[in-house]
Amino acid sequence: MAKGKSSSAKGIQSAGIHRAVSRATTQLIRKGYRASGERVTNQRNAFDSGKRVMVTIPNPNPNETNKLFIRVSAKDANWKPKEFKKGA
Repeated sequence: MAKGKSSSAKGIQSAGIHRAVSRATTQLIRKGYRASGERVTNQRNAFDSGKRVMVTIPNPNPNETNKLFIRVSAKDANWKPKEFKKGA
């Protein structure tokens, strides 16, 4: 089948077999974001807008030594939605 003008105008397309960014760079960026305060701010904004937010907390059960931290819903972690003042 002929390519024609429309398909040849797109240029060279990647076969998708290699990464565009190295894995180490991606991991460093993710690690920096998770350690920053911006992540907690984004979680809080999502929780206040009514979205389901998951947080990581220390495991309250000391007998489960293989699970030092557990992932729970922010509602279960006793996060309270911000109170909005009427008329403000």
